[in-house]
Amino acid sequence: MYQRHTSEIVLSALDAQAAVVLLGPRQVGKTTLALEIGEQRPSVYLDLQRDADRQILTEADLYLNEQVGKLVILDEVQQMPDLFKNLRGQIDMRRRKGSRTGQFLLLGSASNVLLHQSAESLAGRVRYIEMPPLLLDEVGKDRLNDLWLRGGFPDSFRANSNRASMTWREDFLRTYLERDIPSLGPRIPATTLRRFWTMLAHAQGGLLNASALAEGLGVSGQTVARYLDLLVDLMLVRRLQPWHENAGKRLVKSPKVFVRDSGLVHALLGLGSLESLLGHPVIGGSWEGFCIETLIAAAPTGTEPFFYRTAAGAELDLVLRLPGNGIWAIEIKRTTAPKVSRGFHLAVEDIKADRKMLVYAGDQEVPTGDDLRAMPLAAAVSMLRNL
Repeated sequence: MYQRHTSEIVLSALDAQAAVVLLGPRQVGKTTLALEIGEQRPSVYLDLQRDADRQILTEADLYLNEQVGKLVILDEVQQMPDLFKNLRGQIDMRRRKGSRTGQFLLLGSASNVLLHQSAESLAGRVRYIEMPPLLLDEVGKDRLNDLWLRGGFPDSFRANSNRASMTWREDFLRTYLERDIPSLGPRIPATTLRRFWTMLAHAQGGLLNASALAEGLGVSGQTVARYLDLLVDLMLVRRLQPWHENAGKRLVKSPKVFVRDSGLVHALLGLGSLESLLGHPVIGGSWEGFCIETLIAAAPTGTEPFFYRTAAGAELDLVLRLPGNGIWAIEIKRTTAPKVSRGFHLAVEDIKADRKMLVYAGDQEVPTGDDLRAMPLAAAVSMLRNL
Protein backbone atom coordinates (compact mmCIF):
# COMPACT_ATOMS: atom_id res chain seq x y z
CA MET A 1 0.00 0.00 0.00
CA TYR A 2 1.15 3.52 -0.76
CA GLN A 3 0.23 6.65 1.18
CA ARG A 4 -1.68 8.75 -1.33
CA HIS A 5 -1.52 12.56 -1.19
CA THR A 6 -5.15 12.62 -2.27
CA SER A 7 -6.16 11.04 1.04
CA GLU A 8 -5.07 14.11 3.01
CA ILE A 9 -6.82 16.42 0.57
CA VAL A 10 -10.10 14.48 0.80
CA LEU A 11 -10.01 14.34 4.62
CA SER A 12 -9.41 18.08 4.78
CA ALA A 13 -12.25 18.72 2.33
CA LEU A 14 -14.67 16.54 4.31
CA ASP A 15 -13.88 18.66 7.37
CA ALA A 16 -14.95 21.77 5.46
CA GLN A 17 -17.74 20.68 3.07
CA ALA A 18 -20.92 18.65 3.21
CA ALA A 19 -20.03 16.68 0.07
CA VAL A 20 -16.83 15.82 -1.76
CA VAL A 21 -16.70 14.51 -5.33
CA LEU A 22 -13.59 12.43 -5.98
CA LEU A 23 -12.87 12.17 -9.71
CA GLY A 24 -10.46 9.91 -11.57
CA PRO A 25 -10.32 7.18 -14.20
CA ARG A 26 -11.30 3.66 -13.26
CA GLN A 27 -8.75 1.55 -11.37
CA VAL A 28 -6.81 4.58 -10.16
CA GLY A 29 -7.48 3.78 -6.49
CA LYS A 30 -10.55 5.88 -5.64
CA THR A 31 -12.50 3.03 -4.04
CA THR A 32 -9.53 1.84 -1.99
CA LEU A 33 -8.96 5.35 -0.69
CA ALA A 34 -12.66 5.87 0.09
CA LEU A 35 -12.91 2.60 2.01
CA GLU A 36 -9.81 3.52 4.04
CA ILE A 37 -11.46 6.82 4.96
CA GLY A 38 -14.67 4.96 5.76
CA GLU A 39 -12.81 2.81 8.29
CA GLN A 40 -11.89 5.95 10.25
CA ARG A 41 -15.48 7.05 10.92
CA PRO A 42 -19.03 5.67 10.86
CA SER A 43 -19.86 5.12 7.20
CA VAL A 44 -21.81 3.16 4.60
CA TYR A 45 -20.63 2.24 1.10
CA LEU A 46 -22.74 1.63 -2.01
CA ASP A 47 -21.43 0.72 -5.46
CA LEU A 48 -23.93 2.07 -7.96
CA GLN A 49 -22.72 -0.30 -10.66
CA ARG A 50 -24.33 -3.11 -8.66
CA ASP A 51 -28.04 -3.66 -9.22
CA ALA A 52 -28.56 -4.54 -5.56
CA ASP A 53 -27.03 -1.26 -4.36
CA ARG A 54 -29.03 0.79 -6.86
CA GLN A 55 -32.15 -0.99 -5.62
CA ILE A 56 -31.39 0.21 -2.09
CA LEU A 57 -31.68 3.78 -3.37
CA THR A 58 -35.05 3.29 -5.10
CA GLU A 59 -36.48 5.33 -2.22
CA ALA A 60 -33.34 7.40 -1.74
CA ASP A 61 -34.58 9.82 0.91
CA LEU A 62 -35.94 7.04 3.11
CA TYR A 63 -32.59 5.24 3.05
CA LEU A 64 -30.46 8.39 3.46
CA ASN A 65 -32.60 9.60 6.37
CA GLU A 66 -31.47 6.48 8.23
CA GLN A 67 -27.80 7.28 7.59
CA VAL A 68 -27.67 10.69 9.32
CA GLY A 69 -24.44 10.88 11.28
CA LYS A 70 -22.60 8.57 8.88
CA LEU A 71 -20.39 9.29 5.89
CA VAL A 72 -22.27 7.98 2.86
CA ILE A 73 -19.85 6.78 0.15
CA LEU A 74 -21.43 6.42 -3.28
CA ASP A 75 -19.19 4.79 -5.90
CA GLU A 76 -19.73 5.41 -9.66
CA VAL A 77 -22.34 7.99 -8.77
CA GLN A 78 -22.78 9.03 -12.42
CA GLN A 79 -24.78 5.81 -12.84
CA MET A 80 -27.72 7.49 -11.02
CA PRO A 81 -27.84 11.13 -12.19
CA ASP A 82 -31.28 11.71 -10.66
CA LEU A 83 -29.78 11.10 -7.23
CA PHE A 84 -28.15 14.54 -7.10
CA LYS A 85 -31.48 16.24 -6.39
CA ASN A 86 -31.99 13.96 -3.40
CA LEU A 87 -28.49 14.73 -2.16
CA ARG A 88 -29.16 18.45 -2.31
CA GLY A 89 -32.28 18.02 -0.18
CA GLN A 90 -30.42 15.79 2.28
CA ILE A 91 -27.56 18.27 2.67
CA ASP A 92 -29.94 21.20 3.21
CA MET A 93 -32.02 19.24 5.71
CA ARG A 94 -28.92 18.31 7.69
CA ARG A 95 -27.64 21.88 7.60
CA ARG A 96 -30.84 23.03 9.25
CA LYS A 97 -30.14 20.51 12.00
CA GLY A 98 -26.60 21.80 12.48
CA SER A 99 -24.61 19.24 10.45
CA ARG A 100 -22.57 20.96 7.75
CA THR A 101 -19.54 18.79 6.95
CA GLY A 102 -18.47 15.27 6.07
CA GLN A 103 -21.78 13.80 4.93
CA PHE A 104 -21.21 12.44 1.40
CA LEU A 105 -18.19 11.17 -0.52
CA LEU A 106 -19.08 10.66 -4.18
CA LEU A 107 -16.78 8.78 -6.55
CA GLY A 108 -16.94 9.15 -10.32
CA SER A 109 -14.92 8.25 -13.39
CA ALA A 110 -16.28 10.66 -16.00
CA SER A 111 -15.43 14.24 -15.11
CA ASN A 112 -17.60 16.48 -17.29
CA VAL A 113 -20.55 14.10 -17.19
CA LEU A 114 -20.48 14.11 -13.42
CA LEU A 115 -19.80 17.84 -13.14
CA HIS A 116 -22.75 18.69 -15.36
CA GLN A 117 -25.03 16.42 -13.38
CA SER A 118 -24.04 17.89 -10.03
CA ALA A 119 -23.29 21.53 -10.91
CA GLU A 120 -26.76 22.94 -10.36
CA SER A 121 -28.01 20.50 -7.75
CA LEU A 122 -25.00 20.75 -5.42
CA ALA A 123 -23.73 24.26 -6.18
CA GLY A 124 -22.04 25.67 -3.08
CA ARG A 125 -22.34 22.35 -1.25
CA VAL A 126 -19.54 20.30 -2.81
CA ARG A 127 -15.80 20.29 -3.51
CA TYR A 128 -14.31 18.50 -6.52
CA ILE A 129 -10.99 16.68 -6.18
CA GLU A 130 -9.18 14.81 -8.95
CA MET A 131 -7.21 11.70 -7.99
CA PRO A 132 -4.22 11.01 -10.26
CA PRO A 133 -2.51 7.64 -10.70
CA LEU A 134 0.42 6.84 -8.40
CA LEU A 135 2.97 9.65 -8.25
CA LEU A 136 6.75 9.68 -7.97
CA ASP A 137 6.84 10.95 -4.39
CA GLU A 138 4.32 8.28 -3.38
CA VAL A 139 6.33 5.32 -4.72
CA GLY A 140 9.86 6.70 -4.21
CA LYS A 141 12.32 8.29 -6.61
CA ASP A 142 14.23 5.00 -6.89
CA ARG A 143 11.22 3.62 -8.81
CA LEU A 144 11.18 6.43 -11.39
CA ASN A 145 11.88 4.25 -14.44
CA ASP A 146 9.33 1.63 -13.35
CA LEU A 147 6.71 4.32 -12.87
CA TRP A 148 7.50 5.91 -16.22
CA LEU A 149 7.41 2.58 -18.07
CA ARG A 150 4.40 0.99 -16.37
CA GLY A 151 2.41 4.11 -15.52
CA GLY A 152 0.70 4.94 -12.25
CA PHE A 153 -2.35 2.68 -12.19
CA PRO A 154 -1.66 0.70 -9.01
CA ASP A 155 -2.27 -2.79 -10.45
CA SER A 156 -0.03 -2.04 -13.42
CA PHE A 157 2.76 -0.52 -11.34
CA ARG A 158 2.76 -3.29 -8.72
CA ALA A 159 2.63 -6.19 -11.20
CA ASN A 160 5.18 -8.97 -10.70
CA SER A 161 6.86 -8.35 -14.05
CA ASN A 162 6.84 -5.98 -17.00
CA ARG A 163 4.94 -8.61 -18.98
CA ALA A 164 2.25 -8.90 -16.29
CA SER A 165 2.01 -5.12 -16.16
CA MET A 166 1.55 -4.93 -19.94
CA THR A 167 -1.16 -7.61 -19.79
CA TRP A 168 -3.02 -5.59 -17.15
CA ARG A 169 -2.87 -2.44 -19.25
CA GLU A 170 -4.06 -4.27 -22.37
CA ASP A 171 -7.03 -5.59 -20.39
CA PHE A 172 -7.67 -2.09 -19.02
CA LEU A 173 -7.76 -0.61 -22.53
CA ARG A 174 -10.03 -3.39 -23.79
CA THR A 175 -12.44 -2.98 -20.88
CA TYR A 176 -12.69 0.77 -21.39
CA LEU A 177 -13.28 0.40 -25.11
CA GLU A 178 -15.72 -2.50 -25.00
CA ARG A 179 -17.62 -1.89 -21.76
CA ASP A 180 -17.01 1.37 -19.91
CA ILE A 181 -17.28 3.85 -22.77
CA PRO A 182 -20.43 2.25 -24.26
CA SER A 183 -22.01 2.33 -20.79
CA LEU A 184 -21.76 6.14 -20.89
CA GLY A 185 -23.84 6.28 -24.05
CA PRO A 186 -21.48 6.97 -26.99
CA ARG A 187 -21.84 4.43 -29.79
CA ILE A 188 -18.31 4.40 -31.13
CA PRO A 189 -16.79 1.24 -32.63
CA ALA A 190 -14.14 -0.03 -30.23
CA THR A 191 -11.66 -0.59 -33.06
CA THR A 192 -12.06 2.99 -34.28
CA LEU A 193 -11.58 4.51 -30.84
CA ARG A 194 -8.56 2.24 -30.24
CA ARG A 195 -6.99 3.50 -33.48
CA PHE A 196 -7.67 7.10 -32.44
CA TRP A 197 -6.17 6.55 -28.99
CA THR A 198 -3.11 4.91 -30.58
CA MET A 199 -2.70 7.82 -32.99
CA LEU A 200 -2.65 10.20 -30.02
CA ALA A 201 0.02 8.04 -28.37
CA HIS A 202 2.20 8.15 -31.51
CA ALA A 203 1.91 11.95 -31.49
CA GLN A 204 2.36 12.25 -27.70
CA GLY A 205 2.92 15.87 -26.76
CA GLY A 206 2.35 17.20 -30.26
CA LEU A 207 0.07 20.04 -31.31
CA LEU A 208 -3.49 18.94 -32.00
CA ASN A 209 -3.92 18.44 -35.74
CA ALA A 210 -7.58 17.50 -36.04
CA SER A 211 -7.60 17.40 -39.83
CA ALA A 212 -4.68 14.91 -39.94
CA LEU A 213 -6.37 12.72 -37.33
CA ALA A 214 -9.65 12.89 -39.23
CA GLU A 215 -7.96 11.91 -42.49
CA GLY A 216 -6.16 9.02 -40.83
CA LEU A 217 -9.39 7.68 -39.36
CA GLY A 218 -11.59 8.44 -42.37
CA VAL A 219 -13.99 10.54 -40.29
CA SER A 220 -14.92 14.22 -40.05
CA GLY A 221 -13.17 16.84 -37.96
CA GLN A 222 -16.29 17.09 -35.80
CA THR A 223 -16.10 13.37 -35.09
CA VAL A 224 -12.45 13.69 -34.06
CA ALA A 225 -13.42 16.52 -31.70
CA ARG A 226 -16.13 14.29 -30.18
CA TYR A 227 -13.69 11.41 -29.67
CA LEU A 228 -11.16 13.74 -28.07
CA ASP A 229 -13.76 15.32 -25.78
CA LEU A 230 -14.75 11.86 -24.61
CA LEU A 231 -11.21 10.80 -23.66
CA VAL A 232 -10.59 14.15 -21.95
CA ASP A 233 -13.83 13.77 -19.96
CA LEU A 234 -12.71 10.31 -18.86
CA MET A 235 -9.45 11.91 -17.60
CA LEU A 236 -7.41 9.67 -19.91
CA VAL A 237 -6.17 12.44 -22.24
CA ARG A 238 -5.04 15.99 -21.45
CA ARG A 239 -5.45 19.01 -23.69
CA LEU A 240 -2.69 21.36 -22.52
CA GLN A 241 -3.76 24.84 -23.54
CA PRO A 242 -1.33 27.44 -24.93
CA TRP A 243 -0.44 30.52 -22.92
CA HIS A 244 -2.43 33.38 -24.43
CA GLU A 245 -1.58 36.61 -22.60
CA ASN A 246 1.09 38.16 -24.88
CA ALA A 247 -1.04 40.16 -27.29
CA GLY A 248 1.99 41.44 -29.20
CA LYS A 249 3.31 37.97 -30.07
CA ARG A 250 2.26 35.50 -32.75
CA LEU A 251 1.39 32.64 -30.43
CA VAL A 252 0.60 29.05 -31.30
CA LYS A 253 -3.13 28.64 -30.63
CA SER A 254 -3.59 24.86 -30.91
CA PRO A 255 -3.43 22.82 -27.69
CA LYS A 256 -0.93 20.07 -27.09
CA VAL A 257 -2.42 16.63 -26.56
CA PHE A 258 -1.09 13.99 -24.15
CA VAL A 259 -2.30 10.53 -23.18
CA ARG A 260 -2.11 11.23 -19.47
CA ASP A 261 -0.72 7.95 -18.15
CA SER A 262 2.67 7.04 -19.59
CA GLY A 263 1.97 3.33 -19.09
CA LEU A 264 -1.04 3.58 -21.40
CA VAL A 265 1.09 5.36 -24.01
CA HIS A 266 3.50 2.44 -23.95
CA ALA A 267 0.74 -0.18 -24.01
CA LEU A 268 -0.91 1.48 -27.01
CA LEU A 269 2.45 1.39 -28.83
CA GLY A 270 3.42 -2.11 -27.71
CA LEU A 271 6.45 -0.96 -25.68
CA GLY A 272 6.76 -3.49 -22.88
CA SER A 273 10.31 -2.89 -21.66
CA LEU A 274 12.56 0.06 -20.88
CA GLU A 275 14.90 -1.04 -23.70
CA SER A 276 12.13 -0.92 -26.30
CA LEU A 277 11.01 2.49 -25.00
CA LEU A 278 14.49 4.00 -25.08
CA GLY A 279 14.85 3.02 -28.73
CA HIS A 280 11.46 4.35 -29.86
CA PRO A 281 10.78 7.80 -31.40
CA VAL A 282 8.08 8.50 -28.77
CA ILE A 283 10.66 8.59 -25.94
CA GLY A 284 10.84 12.40 -25.83
CA GLY A 285 7.09 12.92 -25.88
CA SER A 286 6.55 10.13 -23.38
CA TRP A 287 9.06 11.58 -20.91
CA GLU A 288 7.63 15.08 -21.36
CA GLY A 289 4.08 13.89 -20.71
CA PHE A 290 5.16 11.86 -17.69
CA CYS A 291 6.93 14.86 -16.16
CA ILE A 292 4.08 17.25 -16.96
CA GLU A 293 1.46 15.05 -15.28
CA THR A 294 3.74 14.57 -12.25
CA LEU A 295 4.40 18.30 -11.87
CA ILE A 296 0.77 19.35 -12.33
CA ALA A 297 -0.31 16.83 -9.69
CA ALA A 298 2.31 18.16 -7.25
CA ALA A 299 1.39 21.82 -7.77
CA PRO A 300 -0.87 23.63 -5.27
CA THR A 301 -4.63 23.45 -5.74
CA GLY A 302 -5.76 26.13 -8.17
CA THR A 303 -2.60 26.07 -10.30
CA GLU A 304 -3.25 26.59 -14.03
CA PRO A 305 -1.01 24.70 -16.50
CA PHE A 306 -0.09 25.90 -20.01
CA PHE A 307 2.64 25.59 -22.60
CA TYR A 308 4.15 28.51 -24.51
CA ARG A 309 5.24 28.70 -28.13
CA THR A 310 5.59 31.56 -30.59
CA ALA A 311 6.08 31.61 -34.34
CA ALA A 312 9.54 33.11 -33.70
CA GLY A 313 10.72 30.01 -31.84
CA ALA A 314 10.30 30.96 -28.17
CA GLU A 315 9.05 27.86 -26.34
CA LEU A 316 8.34 26.46 -22.88
CA ASP A 317 7.19 22.89 -22.28
CA LEU A 318 5.21 23.82 -19.16
CA VAL A 319 4.08 27.09 -17.61
CA LEU A 320 2.49 26.94 -14.18
CA ARG A 321 0.48 29.93 -13.00
CA LEU A 322 0.29 29.40 -9.27
CA PRO A 323 -2.39 30.73 -6.92
CA GLY A 324 -1.37 34.31 -6.21
CA ASN A 325 -0.15 34.73 -9.82
CA GLY A 326 3.39 33.40 -9.47
CA ILE A 327 4.60 32.05 -12.83
CA TRP A 328 6.99 29.11 -13.22
CA ALA A 329 8.68 28.40 -16.56
CA ILE A 330 9.73 24.76 -16.95
CA GLU A 331 11.72 23.04 -19.68
CA ILE A 332 11.70 19.22 -19.79
CA LYS A 333 14.47 17.21 -21.44
CA ARG A 334 15.29 13.50 -21.52
CA THR A 335 19.02 14.18 -21.32
CA THR A 336 21.83 14.14 -18.78
CA ALA A 337 23.30 17.37 -20.20
CA PRO A 338 21.45 20.29 -18.55
CA LYS A 339 21.22 22.88 -21.33
CA VAL A 340 18.36 25.01 -22.62
CA SER A 341 17.94 26.75 -25.96
CA ARG A 342 17.79 30.46 -26.71
CA GLY A 343 14.06 29.99 -27.28
CA PHE A 344 13.65 29.09 -23.61
CA HIS A 345 15.22 32.38 -22.47
CA LEU A 346 13.11 34.37 -24.96
CA ALA A 347 9.96 32.70 -23.66
CA VAL A 348 10.91 33.38 -20.03
CA GLU A 349 11.23 37.07 -20.88
CA ASP A 350 7.92 37.05 -22.77
CA ILE A 351 5.87 35.68 -19.88
CA LYS A 352 7.90 37.41 -17.14
CA ALA A 353 8.41 34.17 -15.23
CA ASP A 354 9.19 34.36 -11.51
CA ARG A 355 11.08 31.06 -11.51
CA LYS A 356 12.71 29.03 -14.25
CA MET A 357 13.90 25.43 -14.17
CA LEU A 358 15.04 22.58 -16.34
CA VAL A 359 13.78 19.12 -15.39
CA TYR A 360 16.27 16.64 -16.81
CA ALA A 361 17.25 13.00 -16.49
CA GLY A 362 20.27 13.54 -14.25
CA ASP A 363 20.26 12.96 -10.50
CA GLN A 364 21.88 16.18 -9.25
CA GLU A 365 20.69 19.78 -8.96
CA VAL A 366 22.89 22.00 -11.13
CA PRO A 367 22.88 25.83 -11.26
CA THR A 368 23.41 26.88 -14.87
CA GLY A 369 23.42 30.68 -14.55
CA ASP A 370 20.72 33.31 -15.12
CA ASP A 371 18.84 32.00 -12.05
CA LEU A 372 18.08 28.78 -13.95
CA ARG A 373 18.39 25.52 -12.05
CA ALA A 374 18.56 22.10 -13.64
CA MET A 375 17.15 19.39 -11.40
CA PRO A 376 15.79 15.85 -11.43
CA LEU A 377 12.03 15.39 -11.49
CA ALA A 378 11.90 14.37 -7.81
CA ALA A 379 13.50 17.67 -6.74
CA ALA A 380 11.04 19.72 -8.79
CA VAL A 381 8.14 17.79 -7.25
CA SER A 382 9.51 18.49 -3.77
CA MET A 383 9.70 22.23 -4.50
CA LEU A 384 6.07 22.31 -5.61
CA ARG A 385 4.87 20.25 -2.63
CA ASN A 386 6.57 22.66 -0.22
CA LEU A 387 4.91 25.81 -1.55
